[in-house]
Amino acid sequence: MKILIVNAGSSSLKYQLIDMDNEQTLAKGLVERIGMAENGHHECKVNGEKIVDWAEDKIVDHVQGCKMMLAALTDAEKGAVKSMDEISAVGHRVLHGGSKFSESMIINDEVIAAIEENIPLGPLHNPANLMGIKACQEVMPSTPMVAVFDTAFHQTMPPKAYMYGLPYEIYEKHHVRRYGFHGTSHRFVSKRTAEFLGKKPEDLRIITAHLGNGSSLAAVEYGKCVDTSMGLTPLEGVLMGTRSGNLDPAVVEFVCDKENLTVGQMLNLCNKKSGLLGISGISNDMRDVDNAAKEGHPRAQLARDMLVYGIRKYIGSYAAAMNGVDVIVFTAGIGENNYGLREDIMAGFEYMGAKLDKEKNAALAWPNVHEAVISADDSKVLICVIPTNEEIAIARDTLELVSK
Repeated sequence: MKILIVNAGSSSLKYQLIDMDNEQTLAKGLVERIGMAENGHHECKVNGEKIVDWAEDKIVDHVQGCKMMLAALTDAEKGAVKSMDEISAVGHRVLHGGSKFSESMIINDEVIAAIEENIPLGPLHNPANLMGIKACQEVMPSTPMVAVFDTAFHQTMPPKAYMYGLPYEIYEKHHVRRYGFHGTSHRFVSKRTAEFLGKKPEDLRIITAHLGNGSSLAAVEYGKCVDTSMGLTPLEGVLMGTRSGNLDPAVVEFVCDKENLTVGQMLNLCNKKSGLLGISGISNDMRDVDNAAKEGHPRAQLARDMLVYGIRKYIGSYAAAMNGVDVIVFTAGIGENNYGLREDIMAGFEYMGAKLDKEKNAALAWPNVHEAVISADDSKVLICVIPTNEEIAIARDTLELVSK
């Protein structure tokens, strides 16, 4: 069975076609600058070979983007499939499922209505996800489709972890609570970690650190998420590429007054101009920040120190929340590739039995990234690097649901 994975953004359409018989990626591509006045672009690779790389004056909407995607996949000479009939199902990544969905769902009118209902909680992503779903439905009306929610894995958190200390009526009326994100990655990585170690998820207390341009940590206790660092939106938590992470809420009013900003402008500042970029003044890319810090740039070093310190605090607090930890796992772009950051994060955790092997850790750096244990042989807590694969997780959910 071949399954198409679609991740629609407000002006983009990422896709990947996976053969589920062997879980091999047959094709992947990106349609970008959808709905913009000019410079629309589409790139597609089949079996690693680039078969499409061209620009359009304008890509009108996601429907046109979907048609371009399918045209590339079914290209007579170089396409991954001969016809659309070979695509058995489509799995859609959806950001926010609110509290209604604790698992992936076959898309129907009720699911679409729920995604629309959660637009206030995911105003940037949910409308784009809906556009991708509706565009695919228009182009592939008879193909079953599945929604895989970024928030679903975190729905096992207890109220003491997901509630904010606001009047309870605010939660009842407006569903203001911690939802968490990167759930598909945290679920995949925690499960894969157990498999890699030859154990069951139900026997392990795992802290997963998904570190990239957007970063979050999760406490996964015996197979279920009990806490996570992101909140109502992906803005809460550790310092990120352009996101501020945790703030005293009074900072919003204070800066708005001092800088004459609206709340919307302040949130834009917190989401897009803060984090590594805002502190370093150099870049949101960890590689650039690292290089600048090595050259003695004080603000780059500060940004790096803030990120390391924030991650260390979450690891310590999650170990306390679970009455211990068996495995600490690093994943995603920074987590998988940046051995120096991993070393700094894990420094000093020997007191709780987590001891890094510096040689094993240093040997695991880009481009030599693979599943590995990087803790010392005498470490009581295992430390691992497990590359994430959200597309495979989405494809597996889709296969399971459409096969019932």
